[in-house]
Amino acid sequence: MLMLIDAASLWYRAYYGLPSSIKAPDGRRSGAVRGFFDGLAVLSKRFSPTGMVCCLEGNWRPQWRLDLMPGYKADRALPDGAEDTPEGLDDQVAAIEALLPALGIATAAHPDYEADDVIATLASRTAEPVLVVTGDRDLFQLVDDERERKVVYLAKGISKAELFDGEAVATKFGVSPSHYVDFAVLRGDPSDGLPGVKGIGAKTAVALVNAYGGIAGLRAAAADPASEVPARQRAAVTDSADYLDRAVRTSTVAADVDVPVVDAALPAAWKDPAAVAALSEEWNVGSALQRFADAIGQD
Repeated sequence: MLMLIDAASLWYRAYYGLPSSIKAPDGRRSGAVRGFFDGLAVLSKRFSPTGMVCCLEGNWRPQWRLDLMPGYKADRALPDGAEDTPEGLDDQVAAIEALLPALGIATAAHPDYEADDVIATLASRTAEPVLVVTGDRDLFQLVDDERERKVVYLAKGISKAELFDGEAVATKFGVSPSHYVDFAVLRGDPSDGLPGVKGIGAKTAVALVNAYGGIAGLRAAAADPASEVPARQRAAVTDSADYLDRAVRTSTVAADVDVPVVDAALPAAWKDPAAVAALSEEWNVGSALQRFADAIGQD
């Protein structure tokens, strides 16, 4: 089973889940580094993956998505367009990104795409079961029971991660994974800068998606005078045609990213022990790395 990890989701939850008093010998915060690798240990022990890829944000706010939706993730952007990250996280991310290749854990990224797109691409390339680890609701669109694609959702933290198959997605949101994007676009998603369709909240979005088979079916019905779409919703959908076009393309993950083939096999021993030892000492994370090694069955 291949585990595809949205690395940023994991390190953000580690950053906020551990106290700021956890520090490296030089006084820098190190909780995100420790928590990230403890998180990998917890996930490995629980799900026993045979392969793992940590997918990185090559571009957290790609220009092609901004061209479609100028407000995409605007609430998280600084005036210069950079991502607004909390104090002390950037150094810890650099440490994590240095440790992963030293450990022999595969990473993947593309400079024009988000980690979500890389995850979707890697999932599309394999026939083996896939677990996607993320705190991003957008990736519920990848859940596919027939192809054994599930999501491990981190919203409640790493230790309380929830496993979602198709039934679990439908129970939580009221729509199938294949229509999650339709639901989110109609309802709106403030975290991604999607305003939604005026007058359509979550309950109405669920009803419309299920009644008309998604946005394409809803738009066709709204354009048909003989359909039973209520007049107010018909007008709202018709008036939002441009938004719907752009938002669906923005929210749908790209599954054809030009990402090199990676070896996802878990290492039997750390790839660069000297680098691991140096980074472990610098960030005071030796115990977390040992727990990770134990969880993946290293001697």
